[in-house]
Amino acid sequence: MSITPYQIIAPLISLVAIVYAWGLVFRQKKTIWEGALWTGFWTAIALIAVFPYVLDYLTFATGFKDRQNALLITFLGILSFIIFGLIVRLEELEQRQTKLTRSMALRDAGLDGEGKDDAKNSSN
Repeated sequence: MSITPYQIIAPLISLVAIVYAWGLVFRQKKTIWEGALWTGFWTAIALIAVFPYVLDYLTFATGFKDRQNALLITFLGILSFIIFGLIVRLEELEQRQTKLTRSMALRDAGLDGEGKDDAKNSSN
């Protein structure tokens, strides 16, 4: 088996991407979960580049006849999962922003603690 330039370049790029991702994790700009996903993705790219016959196991596991189809469907599934996670996270951020905006508006209007203070004073 002869080694192609792709089999040298792809693992090097994968290594750089993994080191970069974990650098972000250690600087607390990304979560460990994101670092693990990034590592898994780039490890798979490097593994497929160096050992293309690994795709035979993927074709067997997915039931597709062609390597390309199995790879495409698998990565589309993984990317769909990642996009779903990003959408959930975006919705959580939107909810946090809404709560923060409401509390700031109530504070600026002077309405943030009036009801609570009145309830405390009437119980004493």
